[in-house]
Amino acid sequence: MYDWLIVGAGLYGATFAHEARKRGLSCLVIEKRRHSGGNIYCETVDGINVHKYGAHIFHTSDQEVWRFVTGLVDFNRYTNCPVAKAPNGRLYNLPFNMNTFYQMWGCQTPAEAEAILAEQRHEAVERMRREGIAEPRNLEEQALALIGRDIYEQLIQGYTEKQWGRPCNELPAFIIKRLPVRLTFDNNYFNDLHQGIPIGGYNPLIDKLLEGADVRLGEDFFDRRDYWMAQAERVLFTGKIDQFYDYRFGRLEYRTVRFETEVLNQPNYQGNAVINYTDAQVPYTRIIEHKHFESFGNAVYDNPRTVISREYSTEWTEGMEPYYPVNDHRNQSLYEQYRALAAQEPRVLFGGRLGEYKYYDMAPAIASARRLAHKI
Repeated sequence: MYDWLIVGAGLYGATFAHEARKRGLSCLVIEKRRHSGGNIYCETVDGINVHKYGAHIFHTSDQEVWRFVTGLVDFNRYTNCPVAKAPNGRLYNLPFNMNTFYQMWGCQTPAEAEAILAEQRHEAVERMRREGIAEPRNLEEQALALIGRDIYEQLIQGYTEKQWGRPCNELPAFIIKRLPVRLTFDNNYFNDLHQGIPIGGYNPLIDKLLEGADVRLGEDFFDRRDYWMAQAERVLFTGKIDQFYDYRFGRLEYRTVRFETEVLNQPNYQGNAVINYTDAQVPYTRIIEHKHFESFGNAVYDNPRTVISREYSTEWTEGMEPYYPVNDHRNQSLYEQYRALAAQEPRVLFGGRLGEYKYYDMAPAIASARRLAHKI
């Protein structure tokens, strides 16, 4: 009998296992995939660490979390500076900053950029006022009020509609309540104090977190539910909470992502780790060139080959990997019913993006798992 059964060997479950092991508790971790690490798992292809389930850049201003992860593995200096290819065929820097405004309007000073932004914002707000709209009702109205029509149409609309599979005027406004706008020539996407990627990819980090735990890969909890529940005093479940309750109230919805990955006989395909394609006519949302996560400057030419992944966003159906909770009113209300059931469980805790029906960046996932372990 173990102290803890942990269902799911992703970042949340592995972090919880690490904290439990530090307290002398025995842990059995089961994972239905044939590898640990969940969606941060990396696969080595031609000497390149490929982010198999999409780009993952670790970033945080939480000093405790940063000390925690860097105490386990070393991180490189990767800085996230994505580029967007717009419907007009031009490339723009992200997030929206003076480089973007120069590329869009030719602005050379913050005052010039602010004047155009203010004019376009005012136009959007006035249009809503004339139509009797006090507050933005959907993502389109919210974006226009925050950033104006030019940037919305070139850099937001097509990408967002591909990502969510719905028109922007049917998406809730809260999805885009805040947009990063900088009146500086700074292409660093994140404002956090720390960012980077573990040297050698994320697998060494997961391996460190799972040290001392018994790990069983290729084991689906639901294939032998009663057997696994009998293996431990308590359970941390990081899978789909609605599935745990046999979809009693209905199924929660997700968006998912599929990838087309190619190995190319050239050292440098696009010159950047991530390029977003904001044109709705381009079927994929972005192309990831994995070597740029760990090779900097001319070091990208040390390896004559490169690996790229085209990323396609789509509706989730049974059998696909659920990525992003669709936190609209209907799904959130449904989740609250499952959460009420979970609160009554005497020996089962729920955590992670599927267990809590909540999108987690990596650092908050680690912080949450550690807080849960400390609490119990």
